[in-house]
Amino acid sequence: MMQQISRSQPTSSVLLRSLRSFCASTETNSSPDKIVAAVVFERLPIVVPKIHPTYYMFQQFAFRWGKIQRPEKKKDEKKHKQVKSKVKQPDQIQDKLDSMPKGDYKLEFKRVPWSGNADEDNNRRSPFRALDRKLYLLLYGSPPGNPTEKPIWHFPEKTYEAEKTLLLCARSALRAVIGDSSYASFVANAPMGHLALQQNEGMPDSQTLKRFFFKSQVVGLNKFQVENCEDHVWVTKDELLEYFPEQEAFLKKMIIS
Repeated sequence: MMQQISRSQPTSSVLLRSLRSFCASTETNSSPDKIVAAVVFERLPIVVPKIHPTYYMFQQFAFRWGKIQRPEKKKDEKKHKQVKSKVKQPDQIQDKLDSMPKGDYKLEFKRVPWSGNADEDNNRRSPFRALDRKLYLLLYGSPPGNPTEKPIWHFPEKTYEAEKTLLLCARSALRAVIGDSSYASFVANAPMGHLALQQNEGMPDSQTLKRFFFKSQVVGLNKFQVENCEDHVWVTKDELLEYFPEQEAFLKKMIIS
């Protein structure tokens, strides 16, 4: 039975109470709860996304309106002030440069493509896909707290043992996957969300699995390889929800993209 965060309670207060109960359980060792630190490993967009048509039309209108309303200035004043230019799409910039006379003064401009071979082949194992969107790393295997040995899709995670903080536990979980945590940058010291899952419900030895999610971002994409798992994928937020249909509502609130 999954316990979702109530809308009437602030997320920060819910996390604070969970961390307090976690600290108390570690001191007394009387709580059957199991603590897991998971990492939402995020690859930021590599290229600038396309300008939305509505926003692009507004920029064009604002430029023309400003040109009409702008009072005429003297020629000597214009020399010392920078005049704002039109907002252009990369394709328009390329067309304008191609139409310029060839010579030593011609500017070389090559737009980075928004899609590559990985997009054409639908290769989700490659991080060089969906270059204008955020990607998230998922692993395929048997994670900590899995009641069965059957492999499933999950985030990089590790069971809390003797680490001083949950953040160190999360760093250790990511280090076991990419080999060196210096290629990742954790956004904050506190978790971005948590879930409580009741395991073996109805059994006398049932326990609650509390999974705390930490956000981390890729620093050196070409400098590490994903290891210690049967398989892995880099997916967008919409694709990620396909792997966790039961937690779709929670992940939509937690992951902002």
